[in-house]
Order: sequence, then C-alpha cells, then structure tokens
Amino acid sequence: MANLNPSNLAYSSALTTSVQNHKLRLLNALRTNSRPVMTFLGLPSARTAQLVASTDPDGIIIDCEHGHISDDAMHNSIMAISSAGVSPLVRVRMTHADLIKRALDAGAHGIVVPMINTVEDARSVVENAKFPPQGLRGQGSQFPGFGLGVDIPTYIKTANETLLTCVQIETKLGVENVDAICAIFVLASYLYCKRLRRLSNNDVDMLFMGPNDLALSVLGYVPAKGDEPEFVQAIDKIVSAARKHDKWVGRLSNNSIAARNHLNVFDTVAMSYDVRAIVNWYTDELKAARSSQR
Repeated sequence: MANLNPSNLAYSSALTTSVQNHKLRLLNALRTNSRPVMTFLGLPSARTAQLVASTDPDGIIIDCEHGHISDDAMHNSIMAISSAGVSPLVRVRMTHADLIKRALDAGAHGIVVPMINTVEDARSVVENAKFPPQGLRGQGSQFPGFGLGVDIPTYIKTANETLLTCVQIETKLGVENVDAICAIFVLASYLYCKRLRRLSNNDVDMLFMGPNDLALSVLGYVPAKGDEPEFVQAIDKIVSAARKHDKWVGRLSNNSIAARNHLNVFDTVAMSYDVRAIVNWYTDELKAARSSQR
C-alpha cells in the first residue's frame, strides 16, 4: 500500500520551487521580495499590450473579466507582453476549466481568478490550473514553451511549480473563508494508477484583494474611503491569512502614491489600468490646454 504521509506527497509550488527561468520575471521578483509592480490591460489590442509592456512593469494582468478582450486578443496580448520581457497574467471570468486552460495554453505566466468565496471555488481553480498529479489540466498546446524558451516536456515538468495561481478575495464570504482557502489541498487523480492521493497545501500561490468589490460587499458602496473599520478589518484578515499560510498577497492601487504605501504591506500591486490611464491623461491635459487659453 502506498505511503500516504503528507510529507511524502508534497509538491512544489511557485512559493517553494527551485526551478529557475529568467523569463519568469514576476515570479522571480516575488521570490526575492522585490515588491514587483504590475498593471491591468483592458483594451483588445496587441499594440496596446506592446506599448504598456514597453513602460517596463514587472507583470501585466490581461483582464478577460471586465476588459474588452476576446480569446484571440488574449493570445496576441500574451505574445506581445512576454516578448517584451514582462510577465503576462490573465484574469479569467470564473473558475471554469476551459477559461483557465485557454489562458495557460496561450502562455500566461499565471492566472487571476475573481470572486473566490469558498474552499470549493479555490479547489476548482487549482485542479484546473495544475497538471496531474496535482490537478486535472490537460496538455496539447505548444505556445507556453515558446514564450518561456523551453521544450514541452520541460514545461509540463515545471509548470505546476512556476505558474502563479492567484485567487481574488473580494466579498464578505470570501473574507470569512480566507483562512480555509489558503489551507486547501486538492484531491488530484492519478488516472494512470486509478487512485486518489492527498497532496500538500501548496496550491494557491497568491491572494489578490479586489478593493472595489470588497468595499461593495462589506460597505455597500464604492469607492471606500479607506478608513472604514469593517473595510480595514477585512483587509487585515486577508493579509493575515496570507502571512499565516506563507502565501503572497497583492492588491489594486490607483496611483503611484497609493502603490508605495500598499507595498509596505503587500508583496505586489497592480497599479491602475490602461483604460483609466488614457482617460486620466486626456482629461488632465485637455483641461490644462483649455485653461491656458483664458
């Protein structure tokens, strides 16, 4: 009978792996506690992705939840971002296997999954993001290996250890369950052995806080002022759970001042959004130009 001692069933995660690849920019920055800065991409253009990547963020989250980005645009954006030496991540719409598979098969360095409220939600994400024996992800795409400069056997062997699995905690229910979400293990099927094995809890790599949805759920309005006791307590609980279970934790920051403050607490931030940057720049510059004519 197989020895089912958990110590014999521990699989490396992005937090614990010794696998090295210089192209995994975001992961490498997190490992060295370098406080990487990311941003969001919501426009469906490879050129926009290329332009944003040229500004040298550590990672870009391609927003397939709220952004105007199709499957085809996601593929092209991943290619443009990774070719610029920046880590592409994809925020998928939900925990469905096909959405996660498409993002990872396109070459994303990780996924961000919104509205994770329960252990079952988190377990579904991990099962769909990891290859067997840790998960149920299927293999068939050549693209991830191209972006990382490795052959497919090497990619399959190292993907579970190097792809970032990020879950968003952004509701009251998610906050209530955040400790259990961090502590999940996955019952992954050894299909070739026709038996189940219990794996370690190195499954979720990062918690990512969505401040707007969290405020809407906890306070009933957005944006939060930031000092509301219920809101502060919810954030503290998310960060504490991440630290307790040795997970990275990140959040959205609206600007550079907020980002600097947040990086005193969080391991990484995603600063602003391409859509917001364009709107804010034109708004401010047009206002300044018109005021100079008076």
